[in-house]
Amino acid sequence: MPIQTEVEFTLPKGFLDDQGTLHRNGVMRLATAADEILPLKEASVQKNPAYLTVILLSRVIVRLGDLNLITPATIERMFAADVGYLQDLYNELNDVSGQTLTVTCPNCETGFDLERPSAGES
Repeated sequence: MPIQTEVEFTLPKGFLDDQGTLHRNGVMRLATAADEILPLKEASVQKNPAYLTVILLSRVIVRLGDLNLITPATIERMFAADVGYLQDLYNELNDVSGQTLTVTCPNCETGFDLERPSAGES
């Protein structure tokens, strides 16, 4: 069975561009290791770890309406509801949401489950 590397989406609100066009339909691709690692070197992410989400989304959204170039500035201008929707989609597409790791305390050797943080969370 072939792996699904892209998924189509429809934003709840939509992105309003400078010409007044509303863009709601888009395509997101699977993230690569570089998508998650390279933004960590960005000064904007080092100053504000929450900005990682903005850069990650700008890297993995390949199309939004008629827009084929999605930049961090595009994500910054989106409505909060749409950014939240895209974060959830990213986590679902990349299988990072709700995963748990079983870890053992090095002091008391008690085992417990720890939820894996979603991409872009600090």
